[in-house]
Amino acid sequence: MKPLYLVSACLAGARTRFDGTARPDPQIVQLVREGRAIPICPEQLGGLATPRPASEILSGDGSDVVEGRARVITSEGQDVTTAYLVGARETLRLAEDWQVAAAILKARSPSCGSFEIYDGSFQGRLRPGLGVTAVLLKQAGLAVFCEKTWRDIQAATHMDEGEARL
Repeated sequence: MKPLYLVSACLAGARTRFDGTARPDPQIVQLVREGRAIPICPEQLGGLATPRPASEILSGDGSDVVEGRARVITSEGQDVTTAYLVGARETLRLAEDWQVAAAILKARSPSCGSFEIYDGSFQGRLRPGLGVTAVLLKQAGLAVFCEKTWRDIQAATHMDEGEARL
């Protein structure tokens, strides 16, 4: 049986990004079409509307948010930390309920970022770190990738030949 993935809905073609757009990745769209991936949007699961103001993590990364040391703030100054935590917890619950093998999440997002995130200045600058949802999934033992690292790992390991050729 092929593994089941949790994927950022915007990578599957849904218009769930903060600005109401999608960032479809053809391989991820194909996984969803084959029933091998479940699209989710942690921000929407946390109760945020789409479109919505851009958000960034101030004074830390997703780990700091989970530990209560940092906040997620919109470009308009609204604190949306609670929504990000609720969405991350709901995403984790879905991952556990569906027994997914791994998560493929949108890079750089304050929720989904798995390698780097925006630095909280709303100036387009990046820093190393994880988003809030990525932290909770990793803490639960799930492998978390962004759309690029997932493809890189597949190509390097050839763990699942069928997926590597999507």
